[in-house]
Amino acid sequence: MLGRIAARAAAGLSIALFAAFCAPTNAGAQVQANLGSASIEPFGLRAVPVVTGEVLTKWSGISAEIHAESEILARCRGGAELCPAAAQKLLAVIADGETHQGRARIGVVNRAINLSIRPTSDLAQWGVADRWSAPLTTLATGRGDCEDYAIAKYVALREAGVAKSDVRLVIVRDLALAQDHAIVAARLEGRWLVLDNRRFILLEDHEMRRVVPLFVLDQDGVRSYEAVAMAEARRATTPGGISVPAPAPGALGF
Repeated sequence: MLGRIAARAAAGLSIALFAAFCAPTNAGAQVQANLGSASIEPFGLRAVPVVTGEVLTKWSGISAEIHAESEILARCRGGAELCPAAAQKLLAVIADGETHQGRARIGVVNRAINLSIRPTSDLAQWGVADRWSAPLTTLATGRGDCEDYAIAKYVALREAGVAKSDVRLVIVRDLALAQDHAIVAARLEGRWLVLDNRRFILLEDHEMRRVVPLFVLDQDGVRSYEAVAMAEARRATTPGGISVPAPAPGALGF
């Protein structure tokens, strides 16, 4: 669960940042043009490196665990007799992804991970408010919250052949639920597709509704989105910013 992280980050966001993503408008083709094809980061906004803080500490720890688990996957691929059941599950997702290309590959991974994990809060599963788990830990229990889904998808996409430079884990603020949420963004033909544990369909980043992006994570570390850049994005769009109606009923709360 990510509530405290986003709460601290959101506290420093300006009114202009909020307006950039929350004021009603007819977004349409203009927003897609501004946030689409040439976007270096998801949501088409600048991000600056984070050199300290809770998110960086957690991501550094998870990155080390992902590296350790990659060695387990390599041994399993090499025919190791004792391959953990969780590793077999993840390798099956990866193998299925490898048989597809482009958007289909991304969609297969999103669906498979969503079906492999039962939504469970960190407090219910681990007795702590916030814990990030590497994929094999999550698949071993079959339970997790949004960042656990996202971490598993992040690893599966890269292992299935999506370039490392085209995969990000993104933490956003869900304004409708007043909490933070972790997703994965995968770049395909210059556009960022969003993998979300709340849905099977893939949306483009500019189609995400009532969210403010806070942090973007990848092999290069953690970056935070700039409030000034978000205000500039608003001015670059049609008057009023981006349309962001509330999520559909039944969406997960984490």
